[in-house]
Amino acid sequence: MNDKELLLRIYQWIKPYRRRLCLAMIGMIMVAGFSGAQAYMIKPLLDKIFFEQDRTLLNLLPLILILIFLFKGIFYYVYRYLLDTVGQNVVRDLRKEIFRHIHALPVAFFHQASTGELISRVISDVTLIQSAVSKALVSLLRDLVQVVVLLGVVFYLDWQMALVTFVLLPVAAVPIVHFGKRFRRNSVSNQQTVALISGALHETIGGHRIVKAFGMEAYEHRRFFALIDRLYKIIVKEIQIRSLQHPVMELIGGIALAGIIWYGGHQVLAGDSTPGTFIAFLTALVMVYEPVKGISSLNSEVMQGLAASTRVFNLLDVQPDIVDRPGAVELPAFRRAIEFQGVTFSYDGKNPVLRDLNLTVAAGQVLAIVGPSGGGKTTLVNLIPRFFEVSEGRILLDGHDLRDVTLASLRAQIAIVEQHTVLFNDTIRNNIAYGDPERSEEEIIAAAKAAHAYDFIRELPEEFETVIGEGGARLSGGQRQRLSIARALLKNAPILILDEATSALDTESEREVQKALENLMANRTTLVIAHRLSTIKNADRIIVMQEGRIVEDGDHESLLQGQGLYRTLHTMQ
Repeated sequence: MNDKELLLRIYQWIKPYRRRLCLAMIGMIMVAGFSGAQAYMIKPLLDKIFFEQDRTLLNLLPLILILIFLFKGIFYYVYRYLLDTVGQNVVRDLRKEIFRHIHALPVAFFHQASTGELISRVISDVTLIQSAVSKALVSLLRDLVQVVVLLGVVFYLDWQMALVTFVLLPVAAVPIVHFGKRFRRNSVSNQQTVALISGALHETIGGHRIVKAFGMEAYEHRRFFALIDRLYKIIVKEIQIRSLQHPVMELIGGIALAGIIWYGGHQVLAGDSTPGTFIAFLTALVMVYEPVKGISSLNSEVMQGLAASTRVFNLLDVQPDIVDRPGAVELPAFRRAIEFQGVTFSYDGKNPVLRDLNLTVAAGQVLAIVGPSGGGKTTLVNLIPRFFEVSEGRILLDGHDLRDVTLASLRAQIAIVEQHTVLFNDTIRNNIAYGDPERSEEEIIAAAKAAHAYDFIRELPEEFETVIGEGGARLSGGQRQRLSIARALLKNAPILILDEATSALDTESEREVQKALENLMANRTTLVIAHRLSTIKNADRIIVMQEGRIVEDGDHESLLQGQGLYRTLHTMQ
């Protein structure tokens, strides 16, 4: 994506605020006009007052200057406020869109993108765009308008001297372009390294127990410090470029000023110009130099913003491959059966995880899914809420192909309890009511009781208002699992998926959770993935999966009587 395309895309985000932007531009033009007037006032000050002794103008000029400064200040406030708020609005909209877009992406996307990388895009990269839009844009537009107006004053005062100045402007543009390219390359490296640092932080803080248990603090220190040192070198290089840019621009400005003084001085001595015209010209030229230097110093921020924009827009350009089809219908309440018809699935498009699988699960049935690791058990249940899309075949709910119904209506009828419980750093109340925050106090309490969580909640200092920490860190494994069961109970979905819901618990916790699960499974169609075969003895039906196929199907007793994989697994346990 080239700079023109990037700027056009950034403009699309600015477009809703173009009226405010136009008003800001008018304010900028007025400020630039008054700056030009300030420079021009030097001419009558010298020629009319000091040389021609005009007392009337002497009394009038201070009042004019006060009015110029007053109106310049008013218009400065207007344009600065409007432009800054435009920048902040753009950043707010962009952050909301990135967050919305990330949550619209399929589960497969998160297997490829690291959490640290995504956090860096939302926080670090958007902050750089914010700097480019709300700061650099403000200053860049202001400086450009000011340069144009002041050059107009310069041409009005002495067009011949102004032409000499114009010869030097392309020379000033060369270092701006050169340093801009270097800033751009450096900024890309900077942002990539920040993303790696963010990822390393996320991993080591999240896995602090493993780091401590394996005594890997020194290793993680070395790994993290190496990234910090890499970022330091990149920043030092940027400082070096920025520090070199300023004296180069100063030197070009000094050469231009020396040339104008020499040429203009000869014009005054020859009688072709007045001292007032020359000093006013020189003042306007010095005032032109400041915004030109400002544009040069903003170069790094603009380049950083463009590099960050590339990363952000690349993320926004990732299209979700699991979306509602045109004409997708609402899924009616589930009543009859879930059917897998010739389902094949592959994560990479090459190696099938499920192979031509056929299965029917009747409504109200408890189906247990067992088998060795890598057999496709979790993949099978993940296809029902369309976390992934089938490669071949189809899945039907009451005869409706999942791809023909809306995702929202499909997922509204499915509740999931996983081995790795996902809870949020919020109150117990909000975690239980996560699927529907508007549920009543009575319903939340009833769900907690049914999940055997009410007693331990009552023992907490703030009961349902207790904040449980990141991932429920302040609770035990069994307590976390019972909260997730309470959440699923409150959702009251007709289809329930239990993915190793008790495998990580001790015996006592498992007993409590099992009671809660029995309440949760009542009157629901349940698919249970389990390694502990003792937990699924009472299932209506058990299927055994191996290498993506169903190799056995029956109840506990009939499978034990056979000589197949189920009996082998049971004997091993």
